[in-house]
Amino acid sequence: MKHEYQDLINIFNATFFAEFNTKLELGGDEPIYLPADDNIAYHRIIFARGFYASGLHEIAHWCVAGPQRRLLEDFGYWYEPDGRTATVQAEFEKVEIRPQAYEWILAVSTGFPFSVSCDNLNGDFEPNRLEFMSKVHDEVESILQQGIPPRVLMLSEALRTFYQIPPLAINQFQVK
Repeated sequence: MKHEYQDLINIFNATFFAEFNTKLELGGDEPIYLPADDNIAYHRIIFARGFYASGLHEIAHWCVAGPQRRLLEDFGYWYEPDGRTATVQAEFEKVEIRPQAYEWILAVSTGFPFSVSCDNLNGDFEPNRLEFMSKVHDEVESILQQGIPPRVLMLSEALRTFYQIPPLAINQFQVK
């Protein structure tokens, strides 16, 4: 199955622009969320370099952000760049569990492979990717049991329709 970033852009924009005044757009080296301003009348989720996975990841952060956060650049979230210590990495992973669970749900909704992002290539230690993925898996399981939040569900259904993916079930999410 081919995953073109333009399909992701089209599906996201068709699903959310009218109601949320938000567009997904292709960007350069770094992703960013930019709220509407005096120059551009809509909110923009800008993902990195045409990477499909980057688009899914940035959408997931948008799905986590509430209405007030969606009025702030990059949702006003804390971000510590690559090169984190073990302590800072642990904090990073705590706040990344929910968005990466949403990203995993969206990836499965497209038939696209998912891998957690520890995002610490230049740190002074090797993060435990499988342990982190297990935590994200537990969050996915909880979300599927409690009900997928509305925006994640809207996009999941639109993506599943486009890619002809069956309804989501926990056995589609494997830690590896």
